[in-house]
Amino acid sequence: MRASGSPCVAVFGLGGTIAMTRVPDGGVSPVLSASDLVAAVPGLSDLQAELRVRDFRNKPGASLNFTDLYELAAAIDEALNDGCAGAVVTQGTDTIEEVAYVLDLLLPTDAPVVVTGAMRNPTMAGADGPANILAAIRVAVSPCARDLGCLVVLNDQVHAARWVQKAHTGSPGAFVSPDHGPLGHVIEGRVRIPVRIRRRSAALEFVPRRSARVGLATIALGDDGTLIETLAEHVDGLVVAAFGAGHVPAAVAPVLGKIAGHIPVVLASRTGAGPVHQVTYGFPGSERDLLARGLISAGCLDSLKARIMLHLLIASGVDNAGIRKAFAAADDVSELDGHGAEG
Repeated sequence: MRASGSPCVAVFGLGGTIAMTRVPDGGVSPVLSASDLVAAVPGLSDLQAELRVRDFRNKPGASLNFTDLYELAAAIDEALNDGCAGAVVTQGTDTIEEVAYVLDLLLPTDAPVVVTGAMRNPTMAGADGPANILAAIRVAVSPCARDLGCLVVLNDQVHAARWVQKAHTGSPGAFVSPDHGPLGHVIEGRVRIPVRIRRRSAALEFVPRRSARVGLATIALGDDGTLIETLAEHVDGLVVAAFGAGHVPAAVAPVLGKIAGHIPVVLASRTGAGPVHQVTYGFPGSERDLLARGLISAGCLDSLKARIMLHLLIASGVDNAGIRKAFAAADDVSELDGHGAEG
């Protein structure tokens, strides 16, 4: 039972490194339950919060799929409507940046929805899972974390879902937000969020109507478009992670223009930070050339986030004009202000 007036947090375990332990065949695999994880967190009882813990999935992060996430979003929404002040998701770090952005788009709630995980499994010295869970729950009950969309909390940093990226294979400090930095931190048990998002991600009115397959093609030196053309025959939409500000080899530009006549093609940058440009360059294969050929700008979204958005839009039956409108709206939510709070 929780103390009178204390908040309730829904905790959903999805598996991942944070839940892994050694298995007889060698290596580690997700075995621990969400209750096991919560029980291993020192200091959690000091929060005076009721935890509703649920084993939702038990998979490595790499094996999660969109069906898992549709059902997770529905379960989180139900928990929030049933009186929970916030929600925490524990999962594998391989796909945290993508899962968090799906939840950011599908859950237009004011309540904090926080995704966390661990870079070091529980069998390792310095396992970071317990600290990350504690910090995530602190954020989930903090008033200053409300109305920020989905958040990612690891290494005592609070990141916005639409900006966060995994930037290292093994470091506990693997998660960064290249363009803007973290929104805040958890310091001495207090949540400090000095940076606020003025406008959240535009929520999608999502109703899954069809299956969708969206390809992601990264442009590389010497690319001639042959592989992209082959890929396009098997997908419903395509995201191109282009050079620099949105550039491809000249020979690839007409290939992409032809594909864009049949399926939506979104132009992102492979750099991981900074927006796709609009009017700066004018050579064949430049951003001006590609946008004139019908490609859709990803704006400030990186290629992985752009693929998430395109998948959800196609799956919900949005037409090409609606897709363009959605991406334009997604590029218009990056304003910040410095009037933060702590709690």
